[in-house]
Amino acid sequence: MGQETPLWQPSAERQAGARLSSFTAAVKRRWQVDCADYPALWRWSLERPEAFWTSVWEECGVLGDPGSTVLEEGTRMPGARWFPQARLNYAENLLRRRDDGDALVFWGENRISRRLSHGELHAAVSRCAQALRVAGVGRGDRVAGYLPNMPEALVAMLATASLGAIWSSASPDFGVQGVLDRFGQIEPKVLFCVDGYWYNGKPVDCMARNIEVVGQMPGIARTVVVSCLDESPRVELIRNGIRHADFVAPFVAGEISFQRLPFAHPLFIMFSSGTTGVPKCIVHCHGGALLQHLKEHQLHGDVRPGDRLFYFTTCGWMMWNWLVSGLASGATLLLYDGSPFARGADGTAGAILFDYADAERMTHFGTSAKFIDAIAKAGLQPRLTHSLRELRTMFSTGSPLAPESFDYVYRDIKPDLLLASISGGTDILSCFALGNPLLPVHRGELQCRGLGMAVSVFDENGRPLAAGSGERGELVCTAPFPAMPVGFWNDPDGAKYHAAYFDRFPNVWCHGDYVELTAHEGLVIYGRSDAVLNPGGVRIGTAEIYRQVEKLAEIVEALVIAQDWLGDVRIVLFVRLRDGLVLDEALIDRVKQQIRDNTTARHVPAKVLQVADIPRTKSGKIVELAVRHVVHGRPVKNVEALANPEALECFRDRPELQP
Repeated sequence: MGQETPLWQPSAERQAGARLSSFTAAVKRRWQVDCADYPALWRWSLERPEAFWTSVWEECGVLGDPGSTVLEEGTRMPGARWFPQARLNYAENLLRRRDDGDALVFWGENRISRRLSHGELHAAVSRCAQALRVAGVGRGDRVAGYLPNMPEALVAMLATASLGAIWSSASPDFGVQGVLDRFGQIEPKVLFCVDGYWYNGKPVDCMARNIEVVGQMPGIARTVVVSCLDESPRVELIRNGIRHADFVAPFVAGEISFQRLPFAHPLFIMFSSGTTGVPKCIVHCHGGALLQHLKEHQLHGDVRPGDRLFYFTTCGWMMWNWLVSGLASGATLLLYDGSPFARGADGTAGAILFDYADAERMTHFGTSAKFIDAIAKAGLQPRLTHSLRELRTMFSTGSPLAPESFDYVYRDIKPDLLLASISGGTDILSCFALGNPLLPVHRGELQCRGLGMAVSVFDENGRPLAAGSGERGELVCTAPFPAMPVGFWNDPDGAKYHAAYFDRFPNVWCHGDYVELTAHEGLVIYGRSDAVLNPGGVRIGTAEIYRQVEKLAEIVEALVIAQDWLGDVRIVLFVRLRDGLVLDEALIDRVKQQIRDNTTARHVPAKVLQVADIPRTKSGKIVELAVRHVVHGRPVKNVEALANPEALECFRDRPELQP
C-alpha cells in the first residue's frame, strides 16, 4: 500500500516555518538528543515520555504549575499518573487573551453571523461563571449543554470549567430518550438548552423536547434557555426555566477566579455512540485534554497564533471539544451550525462552507470523510469557484478517507494543501494517527503516529506487525498517555473501563480499529474491528469494499455486513443509489466485478441489495453492527443514538436474506 509518488510534499520553506520544526530544535537543545527526522523524534517521545511531555508543556505554553514529577506508575495501564503535583485550569489557558482580535466567528446556516473578540469572550464567560456560582454550581458539579455549535455553548463550557465543574454536551437533534440516556446518568445541576435551530433552511422547534427532558430529570436546579428562533421563548413552561439573557443580566464582567485544579481533575464527560446499549460516560481531565490538544494543534496541525480554525461538528461529537481547544494555541475559532450542504452564495448545495473559508480567511478546514465523498460525487470544484487563498491544511475524520477522496481534494479543492486524515476517538478525546507538516501525503494513508503515542499494530495473538509487511491487525497503544480517560462515570471499581480497552491484551490499550502500518510508517484504516467480515476465516475490513463500491457513479453510499449463513458467514452489501435509479442485474454484476478486480474474490458479496437509506450516528458514522442485529432478528438497544433510526426498517424482514 502507498508505494506511489506522494500527492503532496511540503516545501522547504513550509518545513522550516512549521511549529514542529521549532519544537524539534527546542528538544535538541533542551535534552541534547539527535532527532534527525520525525521517526526519530517519535521514537524519542516514547523512550523519554517525561522529557517529551515536559517539552510539550513548556513549548506549547501551558499556564499553570507542572510540579516536580511528570509521571508516576508509568508502566501501568490503566493506573499511570501524569503530573501528579500539577495545578492548572483548562479555561484559563483558553482565555489568556483579552484584546480586540477575533476569538470566534459564528455562521448560522440561515446566514446569522456573529463575532466575539477575546475581550468580549472573556467578559461573557465572567458573567456566566458568576451566574453559575449563584445557581449553586461548584467544583465537581455537572453542567450540561443541549445546544447547537454556537457561541453560548462555548461560553457556558468555559464558565463551567473555570469553576472546576464538569461539562457535558449533546446536540439539539438528539431525541428525548437519547438525552436522558446521556445526561440522566450524570445528573447535571444546570442545563443549557436552545429554543430551536435552523437546519436545511427550516426552523426546528426544541421547546417541547426541552420540557420533556427537564420533566424527567428532577436534579436540574436551573434550566437556561438560549434564544435562537424566538427572542422571548416561553421559559415559564420549563421547570426552573430562565432566559439566557436574564440568567447573566445581574452580573458585571470582571476578573475570572479560575480554580487551579489537579491535572486529573474531571473536565468533560463524553458519551460513546450508544448503538449497542446505554452510552458509556467517559471522563476526561483538564490536564490531559489541554496537553494533548496543544500537541495535536501546534505540532501536528501547525496551528499558530492568528490562524483561523474551522471544524464542521456538532456539540455532540468530540471534534467540538477538539476544535474549541484551538483558543489555547492563539487561533480564532470559526463556528458553524446547520447543514453542511446548505447552498452557497452561487446557489450550489454544499458551497456554503467554502464561502465561509473565503470570507473569514480560513487557514484550517476540518470536516468528515463522508462530506468530502459527498461533494466529490456532487461534482463541486471549489478550486475553480473559490480562492481559498489562506487555506493550508484540511482535516478529515469520522471514518476512513478513501484514496479517491485524496485525489479529489488535490484535484478539485487545492493542490498545495496538507490533507491530514486523522483518527482517534471519543475514548481519548484526541488522536492516535495525525497529520504532519514535515512529511509527504501518500494516497489513502494517515501520515503518522502521534508524538507520545506508542501506537502499534497487533495480530490476533498480540504479536506486533512490522511496518510495510502488508499485514493487518488491531490498533493498540502499548504505553500510557496523558489523554487516557480518568475513567467512566458510575464505575467505582473501574471494571467497565478495564473491560472496554484492556481485556483483549493485558496492560495494552486496544482501540478497536482494524489497520495496517505502511512502509512510510503511516496508517491505513480498514474499519472497526467489531465490524470486520470473516468469510471462511479470512478477515476483511469493511472500508476495503466501500472504497470500490463508492467509485461507481450510480451508488451514493453503501453498508456491508457479515450474515451468519450455513455454519459460516457470507458478505451482504446494501447500496443506496442516486434518486430514480433501480438496482438491476447489470449493476449488480458491475458492483461485483469492481470489487473482484480491485480486491480479491473473497471480498465479493454473496448478495447486493438496494435500500432507500443507510442508518448513521449523529456524527455521521454508518452503523454496521446495528444493521447486523436487525438482519439477524436481534434488538438494537439504543436507536436514539441514530440520526435516522427509521432507516433500520429498510433492513428488516428482507426475503432475500432468508435461508
